[in-house]
Amino acid sequence: MRDAKKTNAIGLLGTTLDFSGGVNKRWEKWRPTVALCQQDDLLIDRFDILYQEPYENILKQIKKDISQVSPETVVTGHKISFDDPWDFEEVYGVLHDFALRYDFNPEDDYLIHITTGTHVAQICLFLLTESRYFPGKLIQTTPPSREEGNLVGSYVLIDLNLSRYDRIAGRFKARKNDAISFLKSGIETANLHFNYIIEQIERVAVSSSGPILLTGPTGAGKSRLARQIYKLKKNRHVISGRFVEVNCATIRGDSAMSALFGHVRGSFTGAMNNRNGLLREADKGLLFLDEVSELGLDEQAMLLRAIEEKRFYPMGADQEEQSDFHLICGTNCDLKEEICAGRFREDLLARINLWTFNLPGLAERTEDISPNLDYELDNYTGRNGKLITMNKEARARFLFFAVSSEAKWSANFRDLNGAVTRMATMAPGGRITVEVVEEEIERLKMSWNPYKKNLCEEVVERVLGKEQTLLIDRFDLVQLADVIRACWESETISEAGRKLFNISRTKKKQANDADRLSKYLAKFNLHWKDIK
Repeated sequence: MRDAKKTNAIGLLGTTLDFSGGVNKRWEKWRPTVALCQQDDLLIDRFDILYQEPYENILKQIKKDISQVSPETVVTGHKISFDDPWDFEEVYGVLHDFALRYDFNPEDDYLIHITTGTHVAQICLFLLTESRYFPGKLIQTTPPSREEGNLVGSYVLIDLNLSRYDRIAGRFKARKNDAISFLKSGIETANLHFNYIIEQIERVAVSSSGPILLTGPTGAGKSRLARQIYKLKKNRHVISGRFVEVNCATIRGDSAMSALFGHVRGSFTGAMNNRNGLLREADKGLLFLDEVSELGLDEQAMLLRAIEEKRFYPMGADQEEQSDFHLICGTNCDLKEEICAGRFREDLLARINLWTFNLPGLAERTEDISPNLDYELDNYTGRNGKLITMNKEARARFLFFAVSSEAKWSANFRDLNGAVTRMATMAPGGRITVEVVEEEIERLKMSWNPYKKNLCEEVVERVLGKEQTLLIDRFDLVQLADVIRACWESETISEAGRKLFNISRTKKKQANDADRLSKYLAKFNLHWKDIK
């Protein structure tokens, strides 16, 4: 059976502090390596001390002194060599090699002493412990105060599992929540899928410089989210340059090449001066290519090289330009289908979809319409300097419609923004009423209906009203509209009947046109007097 768990310490010999007082007065001075073994509540079973050959005599003295204050502690020296103890790369390499050679026992505890050695060595020990090359905790000793009257001092353990520190963990959680709220523009969204996406984006935005691909329907918020990602990256000092947005659907041919990559004077007709291009403008910043599927194949090829090598040729140039930018692409297309159709490069998609996030449309996030309504109202107030509110009934009516099957939200947040803008503009005294909401609902319905209201609908609505007209099949609607027009054109119900039944009436032994017309109108709860 193995002995009880042991506590092992690893540290560097302090050539100044550990030799304080020299040989004769050493017990009159605080020496951190010896003091670590003098702590009443800490037993060091084994102490591995790293030293350089010129200081071997100091190590021998330290070993003797530790044997006096802590006879249970076994001290082992490990000779290492630094040409320059202030050279970070050299020191890290030597300590890293030692960690790889050391036979760590997973059942023991390890304390990494970071009080001795150069500041560079202490930093390297910290990094190697954080990355678990030294699988333990950091320990730091401090000298005694004047009041203590001894040379032992104290120590503190530093556990690099930050989740165990309540205040630190709380800070991280608060900062993460702030970042997530920032990406959502401060909107308290409730849709689980959308919130999950934003949490993923928050991690990627501050930890990765790789391309991000935002997909989703038009108006789902890709552009706004891209700008928030840029601001978050800049706030965290990940990037320092500009936010450059390009709608790829607005550039074609030579103008696309010139806009993206720039040109030199005389490279084509009309190129009177040199132009940097948007990729160059995005250096050290973020480039957002919206509707990236609209780029031509030539531009796609140049973009691929610019992403991979951060270098490209402006139009007509003999020398390459450099630009180190972060990239976000947006599209409402299925890029795999575009590849199959020969309109998009497969190798470019492979490069830009390192992180792909599909944003749901507003119709898939109906629980988020209410907070987004408040956001749009606040934005309108900010833009126009005019406070706009909704009374309780108006808000309830709008939200009831907004989450119903009648609301298509085909343009997503653009539809919502337009609706709020119109209602706010028409609001009497800055207060949106039910009447204003009802008018806006009709506008939205009309904009989402692929068939504009035809003449037949208008005719029937004049007699039956909008609600009853919506209950009539389109086939019956056409017939009823023609009947109503015939009634309007006639002085009597019999005259109208003769016009409507002028063919079929000849086949009847006794024509009763007024009765036939009355029965037809009755199917829609109509009478002759209602129409006239």
